[in-house]
Amino acid sequence: MAYPTVSGPYGLIPINLIGGQVFASATRLIPITSASATSIFFGDVVKLNSSGTLDKDVGTSSATPVGVFLGCSYTDPTFGKTFRQYYAANTVASDIVAFVQDDPDALFKVAVTTAGTSTIGGVTRAVVGENSALIQTAGNTTTGDSRVSISATTATASTLPIRIIDVIAETTNASGSFTEVVVKWNQGMHPYLNPTGV
Repeated sequence: MAYPTVSGPYGLIPINLIGGQVFASATRLIPITSASATSIFFGDVVKLNSSGTLDKDVGTSSATPVGVFLGCSYTDPTFGKTFRQYYAANTVASDIVAFVQDDPDALFKVAVTTAGTSTIGGVTRAVVGENSALIQTAGNTTTGDSRVSISATTATASTLPIRIIDVIAETTNASGSFTEVVVKWNQGMHPYLNPTGV
């Protein structure tokens, strides 16, 4: 059976931990401020703000990620306890919490797009070990999924937030390039690794 065509970006999807560590898909509950003005989608990169609550991290060539958003829950005044694939901007509730994959050793599957666009691109195996920028595209309000990807243009600059550690062989396109890769946070980009905090 052929691997499905990667038709567009879908955010960062946690798949494992570096070094073959036991991966239980655990998440941390982090609050979102009531009526926060920015939507956050499944697979979006998120960060802590100065109040200790969660915001979407809109960084590209630099970022301060605490992890990846994997849904949220809150009490809806009409429907009661509600679980959502994404946080819709300006949702009013006193108990909004996000499910966040915040392990600094997490590995993620992510689509590769051409620089500055949401058009699927490709990379060769030579990018393994290099770094890349995030490409931010508005999420899908129908599915609740992120449309964040990484740039096909890679570099050795240590300030870039994403380190490519493998390619996904099944996603080789007609030109022999890979359209998905496995990535981790670049050393020091995750606030848990930063001695000065967020």
